[in-house]
Amino acid sequence: MTSKPMYRQIADALREQVQRGELKAGDALPTESALQETYAVSRVTVRQALKLLTEQNIIESIQGSGSYVKEERVNYDIYQLTSFYEKLADRNVETHSDVQIFEVVKADESLAQTLLLTAGEKVWHVKRVRFIKQKPVTLEETWMPLALFPDLTWEVMENSKYHYIEQIKKMVIDRSEQEIVPVMPDEETIAALGIDPTRPILEKISRGFLKDGRVFEYSRNRFKSDDYRFTLIARRHR
Repeated sequence: MTSKPMYRQIADALREQVQRGELKAGDALPTESALQETYAVSRVTVRQALKLLTEQNIIESIQGSGSYVKEERVNYDIYQLTSFYEKLADRNVETHSDVQIFEVVKADESLAQTLLLTAGEKVWHVKRVRFIKQKPVTLEETWMPLALFPDLTWEVMENSKYHYIEQIKKMVIDRSEQEIVPVMPDEETIAALGIDPTRPILEKISRGFLKDGRVFEYSRNRFKSDDYRFTLIARRHR
């Protein structure tokens, strides 16, 4: 009887670490070099083991970052208007946002119409990558009226925008109009989320309204499709 191939032995050992809880959802696996040294094998053998675990949906690879134990998908209830942090509140996981752009721009005709402003009015333009642990899962681009939020800061956008609006500004958020479509990722999204350029992603375009009817944000979010699960309840008309 032939012994099990070395790459399968490595995959088994890593899988057992996950099952025992030594490696938890979202944790980074040892680097390829570390695995080579630990098991005294070639890089090709290590990559075969990681490929097998990826195919079994136990781990996932992030370009330029490494391999991670696969997280349970984030449940995105379309009928509940919640922030990124609120969606993950019951998961007890570390989250953070990497703000890449934080600037004031003048709204062109199209953006002004979307935000119910006059062309030329100033708006915040913010772009940030949202992380679960150290894994990027969402690329978000947002425009918010400067007149509504003159004291908006970089630090606010590193955390919860909704907390700032509701708890600091004491504004009442009423609703969000959303459109979700599958799109092919552009180069920026591929680089930000470390995704396969041949696989489609989900893009959510939304416009948020305050209780008094003012539009407080226009956002474009791009999600890794295997990190999110979108749910809704459809009731039959009587």
